[in-house]
This record gives sequence, C-alpha cells and structure tokens, in this order.
Amino acid sequence: MPPSWKDIRAILLDLDGTLYTAEGTIPGAVEAVWALRTRGLAVRFVTNTTTRSCRALAERLNRMGFPAEPAEIYTPAWAAGRFLRQRQARAYLLVPEGAREDLEGVLDEEERPDYVVIGDLGEAWTFERLNRAFRLILEHGAGLIGLGRTRYWRAADGLRLDVGPFVAALEEATGQKAMIFGKPDPGFFWMVLEDLGMPPEQVAMVGDDIEIDVGGAQAVGMRGILVRTGKFRPADLSGPIRPDAVLASVAELPAWLG
Repeated sequence: MPPSWKDIRAILLDLDGTLYTAEGTIPGAVEAVWALRTRGLAVRFVTNTTTRSCRALAERLNRMGFPAEPAEIYTPAWAAGRFLRQRQARAYLLVPEGAREDLEGVLDEEERPDYVVIGDLGEAWTFERLNRAFRLILEHGAGLIGLGRTRYWRAADGLRLDVGPFVAALEEATGQKAMIFGKPDPGFFWMVLEDLGMPPEQVAMVGDDIEIDVGGAQAVGMRGILVRTGKFRPADLSGPIRPDAVLASVAELPAWLG
C-alpha cells in the first residue's frame, strides 16, 4: 500500500457485485467489513439500487452478516428525496415500490409535476409509462431526474437493463439533460461526502464497476478501488479509467490497506 493511503478515514462500499451477488455473499466480504470497522474506519454503503429502501437494505445486509444501519446507506432515492423535499416539489414517480419509502414526503403528482423521477422499474416498464414521462417533460415542462445512470446489472438469469438506458431514451426524445442522483454523478458523491463530513482525499470507493464506482469517485477527488467480482470484465482495464488499485475481491481490502 502506498504511504498516501494512510490518510484514508472512510471506505464507501458498493453492494451488488462487491459484497454479494445473486449467488450469495462474496467469500470473505463479511469478515472484511468487520475488520474495517474494527480499525476505526467509517464504513458506508453506496448503491444505485432503486428496488429497496435504505431500511430494507440495512435489514438485508444484517441478515447476511454485514453490520449496517439505514443512516449508513446512500441510494439515489435517498438523494432525490432530500432534493425534492427541500424544494417542496411535486413529482411523477416512476420508481419501484421499495424506493418510495425514501421518497416519503414528496408529493406524487401525475398531471402537472415539477419533475419526472425515473428508477429501475425492470419488467414493470411499459410503452405507456415511458411515453407519459416523455409528454410530461416535453409538453408540460417537467424536469427529468434519473435515479442513477447504471446501464445494466447482473441478475441470476444474466445481464439486465438498469435505469440508464431509459433515462438516455428520454433525454434523446426530449432534448433535456437529466439531473442524476446516484453514481457516478459528482453531485451525488458530494452529498455523500457532506453527510460524512470528510474531504474526498480521505475517502475511498470500492466497487465492481469501473465507470460508475471508480470513475465517479475519482472525478470528485476520491480514490477508486476496482474489485474483480460482479460485473468486472478484464476489458475494463483497457479503457481510459485507471483504478487506484485492483483487488481480486473486497476480502483483500483490509490486508491491502495494511
């Protein structure tokens, strides 16, 4: 480990593909998280999932053996909810039922919303829903909010489209740039850093997505650590993003930090 890493005071951990997959927990991941906490490092969980609330995610992590509290989890719905509540804005919420808990207090408005909020609806997507969002943005002037820009994720039956392609489709159709809450948006990472109360140079992000996790973190001055699990592909290392470290899995992190 380079000497500069001794300044790290907080570790941000991606969830799916980093701590666990559809097949179960990554071997050694539970022990690694406990080891990081024992050292006094602030451990937080940063995910682009929009299918579960922070509370539900914390419960799931604890069932797997990971120590986690809802307040230690950052999701796109958490960030969007804070943004919309601060502005008392109305929103057309195209989000999974599980994400609505973190959007509590936001007025759900289907006719004249201030914003259209797009999450990962998966198989619940229909042409009618997508076209309604298109009309509200183009004809009624609603702003577009994307809960992340992740392109795809790995499910038990293989790769699946995530929220990113649907946000991109609405951007293309309406000519409007979406406001993104979630990785790799710099504003989202700055919200996390503000909540942590730490500068970016003291924080490292660990994940399996070289663009979303590593590139997003590096863009705001954090370190980005790539793990060879989840959606990782060897071709990732041939692109323009250079991780600060590449580990076989998160299980190696405590020993690597020294």
